[in-house]
Amino acid sequence: MAFELKSPAFAEGERIPERHARDGENLSPPLEWMDPPAATRSFVILMEDPDATVGTLRHWGLYHIGRGRTLLPEAVRTDEGAGLEGLGACVNDFGSLRYEGPQPPEGDAPHRYIFYVAALDTERLDGRPGMTVAEMWRAAEPHVLAVAHLTGSYGR
Repeated sequence: MAFELKSPAFAEGERIPERHARDGENLSPPLEWMDPPAATRSFVILMEDPDATVGTLRHWGLYHIGRGRTLLPEAVRTDEGAGLEGLGACVNDFGSLRYEGPQPPEGDAPHRYIFYVAALDTERLDGRPGMTVAEMWRAAEPHVLAVAHLTGSYGR
């Protein structure tokens, strides 16, 4: 089987539910991945909007996800006591360390939002706390064994 990313909240190509958008509750959707390469030692996750008028916007980034984890629940929190100790959160293009859901300009055609999970050959990334999603991805790229993605859409 191939490395795959899914969500019980929406299927590939479907509309992302409003509860996962900034217009709604702004909760990260639940994500599940399966069949990573055998050599996987950790994962990173990111979400981006390639249709933004200012260029690709990165809405979310997480790193130091242990190889034993195969899912993230809805409404992931990265603060202390959230039950995801050791998880690293990146500064997104909105300047925050949390998930920022879809919110394309009113009147735009629906935007695509792509969630990626990358299987890495290392347990820890070289990077600093508070790095941006783009910096995290640059640090991860030399270690990528495989990437799975899930695309949803959202319009207003």
